[in-house]
Amino acid sequence: MDGLKLRDESKCKYDILSLGEIMLRLDPGEGRIHTTRQFKVWEGGGEYNVARGLKRCFGKRAAVVTAIVDNPVGRLLEDMLYQGGVCQDYIKWVPFDGIGRKSRVGLNFTERGHGLRAAVGCSDRANSAASQIKKGDIDWDTIFGVDGVRWFHTGGIFAGLSETTPEVVIEAMTVAKKHGTIISYDLNYRPSLWNDIGGKEKAMEVNRAIAPLVDIMIGNEEDFSASLGFEVEGMDEGCSKLDPTNFKKMISEVVKEFPNFKAVATTLRNAKTATKNDWGAVLYAGGEFYDAILRQDLEILDRVGGGDSFASGLIYALMEGKPPVEAVNYGAAHGAIAMTTAGDTTTASLKEVERIVKGGNARIAR
Repeated sequence: MDGLKLRDESKCKYDILSLGEIMLRLDPGEGRIHTTRQFKVWEGGGEYNVARGLKRCFGKRAAVVTAIVDNPVGRLLEDMLYQGGVCQDYIKWVPFDGIGRKSRVGLNFTERGHGLRAAVGCSDRANSAASQIKKGDIDWDTIFGVDGVRWFHTGGIFAGLSETTPEVVIEAMTVAKKHGTIISYDLNYRPSLWNDIGGKEKAMEVNRAIAPLVDIMIGNEEDFSASLGFEVEGMDEGCSKLDPTNFKKMISEVVKEFPNFKAVATTLRNAKTATKNDWGAVLYAGGEFYDAILRQDLEILDRVGGGDSFASGLIYALMEGKPPVEAVNYGAAHGAIAMTTAGDTTTASLKEVERIVKGGNARIAR
């Protein structure tokens, strides 16, 4: 893509570095959170999922910056991270006080939904170790200047965790930009994160301070409205997320105010039921809009992480120098296949993604 110059691969230790909280997701499977007697446990987090996808599916060298409390629950999370293959060199291990009063591992209870019953999420993450990271805690100059990173990714979920995390995001981006690292940011507006600390007004204050440092901005219509204050005429709860017209109008205004955005991307979703969605995506780059293949009636097993897998597929294609129309289709294909498996993180392979990009179907592969 024109205007996107990545650092020399041979001079960087990592292709992708993500900053964010990693939680334990407790999944009741086909049951409900409030009635189940057992949960399956996964690791996940909006920013981490992107790095993991780039490692596991696309073979990129990945690392994560986060903080985890040093107790058996934190070490369970560590054990899951080993399977994900994301480097843990930059994890800050926080002492455990014996009860979790000072610091803890965040939990995310999520049921998948089915048919007319929508997916439900219930977070239990206050006072987590990651939410307490402060400006000055991480040696960003060593990470970006000595070790070297080609692409840095973070998002509005981490920025909304506490009063200190936005400062950490800006600190990291400032150093990354100084060393020529590409920066992507997923707005990922979550009302539950912001409601108790100022709502949309606070989200806008934080995200508008971060936006001037971003190269690749990711978010849907609601994200841009709630997090950056851009409104589209006629957009409401009933607005079809599959109609790209409103999104394109909005982005035309967004890039006027933030000309630093080299690209803007979103997924487009029409949730007919919890298990059947229409699914598409749009990428703005170089003054043009590029639409992904529209997949109607996509069957969903677990929608959580679909947007993160879109982001990692998109980033992979841009890293590889693929044209924008291919990049948005890599993202959409990876997001689509990620939602066919349980858990937040992808289990797809590059071969599977490329088969879908080329129009492959679900016929058995033997």
